[in-house]
Amino acid sequence: MTLRTPLCDVLGIEVPILQSGMGGVAGPELVAEVSKAGGLGILAGLELSPDKIREGIRAVRRLTDRPFGVNLWLHTEMRPPLDMTTIPEGQVRAVQDVLNGFRQRLGLPTTQARPASLPDVIDAGIEVILEERVPVFSIALGDPGADLVRRCHARGTKVIAMIGSVDDARTVAAGGVDALVAQGTEAGGHRSSWVRKPSRDDGAISTIALIPQVVDAVRIPVIAAGGIADGRGLVAALALGAQGVMLGTRFVATRESAVPEFRKKAVLEAESDATTITQSVTGLWARYLRNTFVADYDASGAPVLPALVQSHAAGDIFRDAARRQDPGWLPMATGQSAGLIRDVPGAGEVVASIVREARAVLDVLARVPR
Repeated sequence: MTLRTPLCDVLGIEVPILQSGMGGVAGPELVAEVSKAGGLGILAGLELSPDKIREGIRAVRRLTDRPFGVNLWLHTEMRPPLDMTTIPEGQVRAVQDVLNGFRQRLGLPTTQARPASLPDVIDAGIEVILEERVPVFSIALGDPGADLVRRCHARGTKVIAMIGSVDDARTVAAGGVDALVAQGTEAGGHRSSWVRKPSRDDGAISTIALIPQVVDAVRIPVIAAGGIADGRGLVAALALGAQGVMLGTRFVATRESAVPEFRKKAVLEAESDATTITQSVTGLWARYLRNTFVADYDASGAPVLPALVQSHAAGDIFRDAARRQDPGWLPMATGQSAGLIRDVPGAGEVVASIVREARAVLDVLARVPR
């Protein structure tokens, strides 16, 4: 039985498996291995300078001639970057008070300084993607709009965008994107909304409920994301009407993943109930492994700063934790599929095993009496 779907023809890939463009994870080596195996590897571009994005694109092309993508955020608080002077002083003080308590526990210098502005690099990164004629532009947390989609198509670049609700699916599809990634709440990392949600439960829709609703609402290929790590998940997504799957957490625990070994080990040891949705890390709702930083910040009741400004404010804590290889203080974006992951294979092996498992499941289903 074949696993090829119309999505494969749209993106120029062999099997309907995409690797999420996760920041700090998806470097050229991971991207190239996924693409060489027949899927679509996606390079992380979040907060990278235009030169770094171009360097990554060319590194992928040295490793493979297969299609690949580049991922950028288009969140409304980042394009253009928020003016730091608009953040109330009391909000900054409340955040730094909690972070200073952490710094004292860790032996780090305290500060009450206002975080620096985010780099204004998104539009320049888009220009690099267009100039380099990247096969696929992958958009997280944002609506590209019809004008940008037309510019991409003029350069031969396909556009896929991630959404987390039926309303957002309709909005993005109206702009002419080539495919949608419908992300269920089981997924690791950030919730796919470009508007700040008031609570973790607002718009929290599981993959199995979200996918068929989005499929019914739009007339373009839908890619399922959230809680998928093996061939059974791929078959389930196809049964719900999706034409492919996007995996993030499964590819964190691969040999080509850019994360350190202790980070991969944390995924292997985690069960699905080890994750939680918090805004304490970046200021936006995202699913992370529950650890000391997340638990203690959430328990403090302190506010958070705007998108990614929060993570910049806590950057010294995170860098110190990474240096010490301390999973208690280093945020680790992880989905509920962690409970399915128990090894660290090559990324190409992951693609091959998912295809093999999916075909085995389909063979079994084909023998079910009607």
